[in-house]
Amino acid sequence: MQRRKVLKTAVFSLVAVFVLLFSAFFVWSRFTYEPSNKLKKMINLDQVESKNGVYTFQADGANTGIILYPGAKVEPLAYAYIGEKLKQNGYSVFIPRMPFSLAIFNPNQAERMITDNSNIDHWYLGGHSLGGAAAAMYAKKHPDKIDGLYFLASYPSDSQSIKSAPYRVLSISGERDGLSTQEKTAASGKNLPDTTVFEEIKGGNHAQFGMYGEQRGDRPAKIPAVKQQEEIVNVMLDWIKS
Repeated sequence: MQRRKVLKTAVFSLVAVFVLLFSAFFVWSRFTYEPSNKLKKMINLDQVESKNGVYTFQADGANTGIILYPGAKVEPLAYAYIGEKLKQNGYSVFIPRMPFSLAIFNPNQAERMITDNSNIDHWYLGGHSLGGAAAAMYAKKHPDKIDGLYFLASYPSDSQSIKSAPYRVLSISGERDGLSTQEKTAASGKNLPDTTVFEEIKGGNHAQFGMYGEQRGDRPAKIPAVKQQEEIVNVMLDWIKS
């Protein structure tokens, strides 16, 4: 009887600890990086199409789709500038909301967008920071579903090496990135195809791959956020068109 009582107490304690930890994690995940006021003045975010947790920048008659996984705890609309500019160049862009704002909890989100848009024949998948790592997880398992994979201040983990990937790969980094540093980006080359295109944005940092303000651990950028965004878009366009 005593042993049973001890066991019940232990189980109750473990459940209580789990609930407490999950509650703390849930609260932490709710504090996200939202679109900056500058971005809100440039683009009417209320007009961005949203369905089933996916923000869509739909270009009429587009035959190519671009999926962008957000960085950790970054709101999808913080990438609205990139989405709008790519749309203006004839591409449909899809930016999904992730569980707990962390892409690694659902790296297969791309599957739903590809399936729901059968009119699109060519797909490019990628993401910012942790979003890029999650995108690589999907690409590794479904190499036949995409034409290219791109990393924005990101890279695959050692366990998700795509060295022999059959699709094209692009890696865009920021010179002053304090999180996905130049050293880490260079080291990631061992897990990427030899044909990977590497581009560095001079003066750019980590947070300005989106437009949501400053980020802890990052270094100050030496160029405005809009300039960095424009360079990101131009590099992506050149890469896709090539």
